[in-house]
Amino acid sequence: MASHIASKFKSVSRDVASIALAVALITVCAWISVPVGAIPVTLQTFAVCLIGALLGAKRSAAAVVVYVLMGLIGIPVFAGFKAGYAALFGPTGGYIFGFLFAALLPALAKLLPVRNRWGRTGIFYLAMILGLALCYTFGTVWFVLMYKCGVGYALTLCVLPYLLPDAVKLAVAALLAGRLERSVR
Repeated sequence: MASHIASKFKSVSRDVASIALAVALITVCAWISVPVGAIPVTLQTFAVCLIGALLGAKRSAAAVVVYVLMGLIGIPVFAGFKAGYAALFGPTGGYIFGFLFAALLPALAKLLPVRNRWGRTGIFYLAMILGLALCYTFGTVWFVLMYKCGVGYALTLCVLPYLLPDAVKLAVAALLAGRLERSVR
């Protein structure tokens, strides 16, 4: 009985530590930014996709939710050291909420029974692209509704300039996930 409780405590402790480290990674990656137009290029998408592939659905979703809640209560975790209601529910807030999709699809890909490391890397990359496409979709719809603008304008401003940088970030995240997956439990 005591060993079962100790084992459960160790498991919960590991989960909490993993989620905390994931939130820290997303936050630091949000602060690393290069200004490009209205929305800076950050490493958030890299972090969110990587944690999805490494931590699985429950822990990566929890990390994204904690990250969003931290920003909502005023801790400056978003790009440009922003926080609060205005940052989260402003024109680009949909992309932040869309991070949940970007984390969950690689997490689901983790469940596929492919053993070959390069095969897993390819699956992770594909899942990351699909997750980011959902994130882009959610964020773009949000942007269109907030600014009352056309989809073409929103795509030109919020998606097209970021496709190539995000493709590179996701490739690095997929390579790291394929390499580190067995080390992270």
